[in-house]
Parts: sequence; C-alpha cells; structure tokens
Amino acid sequence: MSSALLIAAIAEAPEAAEPTAFALNPGGWVALAILIVFALLVWKKVPGAVGRALDSKIALIRDQLAEAESLRKEAEALKAEYEAKSASADKDREALLERARHEAEEIVAKAKSDSEALIARRTRMAEDKIAAEERAAVEQLRSAAADAATKAAAKIIAARHDAATDAKLVDQAIKEISGR
Repeated sequence: MSSALLIAAIAEAPEAAEPTAFALNPGGWVALAILIVFALLVWKKVPGAVGRALDSKIALIRDQLAEAESLRKEAEALKAEYEAKSASADKDREALLERARHEAEEIVAKAKSDSEALIARRTRMAEDKIAAEERAAVEQLRSAAADAATKAAAKIIAARHDAATDAKLVDQAIKEISGR
C-alpha cells in the first residue's frame, strides 16, 4: 500500500520548476550560445571567407566552363576541317577513279586497235607467205614439168632421129641464132 500512496503523492505533487541561471532557462542558454557563435563567426569574418571561397569556386567553375566551351569550339573547328578534308578526299577519289576509268578505256581502245592492226598485219604476212609458197610451188611445178618435157622430148628425139637429122637440126639452130 505504501507504494500506491507514493505513486498517488507523486501524481498529485505540483510540477517542479525548471532550473534557471541568471534568469535564463536551458532554452535561453542555447539561444545565447548560438548568438555568441554567430557573433564570433561574424567577428572573425567567416562569412566573408566563405563568400570568398565560394567566389573562387565560382570563378574556377566559370574558367572550367570557358575552357570547355573553347575546347568544344576547337573540336567543332577540327570536325569541320576534317569533314572538309574528307569531302575533298572524296572528290579527289572520284576524280582519280574517273581519270583511271578514262585511262583504262583509252588503254583498252588502244589495245583493241593495236590488236586489230597486228591481226591485219599478220593476216597480210600470212597471205603474202601463202602467195609466195604458191608461186614457189607453181615455179617448182613448171620446172619439174619442163624437166619432164625435156627428158621426154630427148627420148622422143633420140628414138626418132639419127645423127644426120641431129646435125641438120643443130645447123638450123645455129643459123637462127646468128640471124638474130
């Protein structure tokens, strides 16, 4: 029972007063401490230092942005330069290909005309050689025919003529030769 009385007495007891010092409660002391800290910060010029630090950081960031902008412009200039070089190289390549095609067509046309001329020349040479061979064959045939006719005539003359007829023919041939 005594504990119940104790609990009842505590519940009925008036609230205890908060301790104070120099008429400030704990909340006042915290506020005073914060004011003193802020005053020290202002007195030591911390906001100026923070401002200068932020200003230097801002300046550094601006410098980096300016450098990035100049690098971007330089990269765009390089890109444009290389695109122009690429376009020029494409034009040069096309011109070179066109020139090569033209030269190839000229070479093919020249080779065709040269081969046609060579074929014509070789054909002429072959025809000339064939004609020469034909003439040689005809000449050889004539010579063989003349030899055969001479031998045949000699045999016929020898068979039909005697020595007196031969002498008469020789005398007649001599007369014809001297009359010329």
